[in-house]
Amino acid sequence: MAVCARLCGAGQSRRCRRRQRHSQVVGKTKDEPDVCSSGAGVLGSGASAGPPHPQSLLDLPPELLVEIFSSLPGAALPNLALVCKKFRQILNTETIWRRRCTEEFGMRDDLRKMEILGMSSRDLYVKRVNPQVKSGRFMKLLPDYEHMDYRDVYTHLLHPYRNILGLWQPDIGPYGGLLNVVVDGLFIIGWMYLPPHDPRVEDPMRRRPLFRIHMWEKNKAMVECMYGHKGPHKGDIQTVKKDEFSTKCNQTDHHRMPGGRQEEFRTWLEDEWGRTLEDIFHEHMQELILMKFIYTSQYDNCLTYRRIYLPPCLPSDLLQPGLFKGTYGSHGLEIIMLSFHGSKAKVTKLTGDPNVPAGQLTLEIDLNRPVRLPDLEHQRSMEELSRLVLGVHEEAQRGLQAQDAPSEAAEVAEGSDSAPPAGAEDVEPGAAACSAAFEAQPFVLPLGVMARNEVYPRTCKMCFYGTGLIAGHGFTSPERTPGLFVLFDDDRFGFIWLELKSFSLYSRLTDQLSHAQAPSMEHFEAMLRNMQSWTS
Repeated sequence: MAVCARLCGAGQSRRCRRRQRHSQVVGKTKDEPDVCSSGAGVLGSGASAGPPHPQSLLDLPPELLVEIFSSLPGAALPNLALVCKKFRQILNTETIWRRRCTEEFGMRDDLRKMEILGMSSRDLYVKRVNPQVKSGRFMKLLPDYEHMDYRDVYTHLLHPYRNILGLWQPDIGPYGGLLNVVVDGLFIIGWMYLPPHDPRVEDPMRRRPLFRIHMWEKNKAMVECMYGHKGPHKGDIQTVKKDEFSTKCNQTDHHRMPGGRQEEFRTWLEDEWGRTLEDIFHEHMQELILMKFIYTSQYDNCLTYRRIYLPPCLPSDLLQPGLFKGTYGSHGLEIIMLSFHGSKAKVTKLTGDPNVPAGQLTLEIDLNRPVRLPDLEHQRSMEELSRLVLGVHEEAQRGLQAQDAPSEAAEVAEGSDSAPPAGAEDVEPGAAACSAAFEAQPFVLPLGVMARNEVYPRTCKMCFYGTGLIAGHGFTSPERTPGLFVLFDDDRFGFIWLELKSFSLYSRLTDQLSHAQAPSMEHFEAMLRNMQSWTS
């Protein structure tokens, strides 16, 4: 209330009154209690002789106005400049706009040092233009930052493109993807995140710039396509509707290579898989790789993106939700999103394949159905694992039938004296089982289960029953099949697909992703439903 009163001119702070009294009263010392405490004598006798109290913002000193205006949202400052000439002059202060660029968009680079430093991530841009380029020629490729100010950057770059910051999924048929649009120095850059080369699931993610936006003239921002191997070239960005935008390359000839499609394929294969076609002996995998190259290269970086959010985190979650990368057999590594919904854990694909496309629910885990593993000797038996998981699966199916048909549930209850299903004695219900299973226990894959990466953790915290989605080519005949979810630690988990006799290992994506948190759980669940509808 005191702050509001001061800004509106209804009153003053104690510090302001103290400065006025000090200038008015001559001969009094600073430590006199009647001046510093109540000041009743001074205000009572000399109030009419002193300068008037500030009645509005116009009466405040400029340095205080700069501090006040710096705390306002940048979008409100242009309207504030229309109030009067004094406000318009104060809003030309660089301190105000630099603070807005920093607090709203996280911009850290100094405009006045750009001529020396070049730009953020300079090595990347130099390499994509010409590895031999020197600083003099490099600066010709950049705008003249010396004559720009933070107001230009905020007004013509950061604020107009603020709605494309965050995480996005490109519409590339079944393959999907993960795009992160960030403020990087004086650029807005769209980074496409790529999984590590198969099967090194625990390696860091790879990044490839698809487009960038930067100031080219004092009052104009330029969009450039970064796709291809000839350096940045003209592009365009269009905001289709809320939470959706499109990119277009205006010079697709920059994507072509002198050796034609064969050279483009060899370069793409080395970048995407880290190997040559001769190194891949599996014929089915060769077909999948060639199919993906033909399908994805036809877009020429002219794509539509839809916004996605990171899942909210609750104290009751089994582990921190987020993004992971996992092994999917001959399809290679894919990016997935782990989220929790009450007693269910859901794993949604952000990148996909022709069998199960991006956006689909690849795993669903029932956290109310933990599975206690036997000793190591019995863990090596696929028959023993199948007995355990299928026993829980039958129990889960009966539970679903009981919910759909109450009469049938009554009949099942009457026959509850019969022998329990196979594996039921190994299932511990409730939270007590979870707390007991938190102690690390030895783990080994059963014989006959295929794993892309033989290097997997040999201890686990707990296991749960779950189902995985499998389908034929073209997402035909999709069905959910039982499997075992294995939690290794806070950053790794796995899933054993019983029907496929294969094992998928997942490792957490540790990159810092900004502007990506879901506004609420309702928004996040609506996003998941939309993602499934995009590729259903």
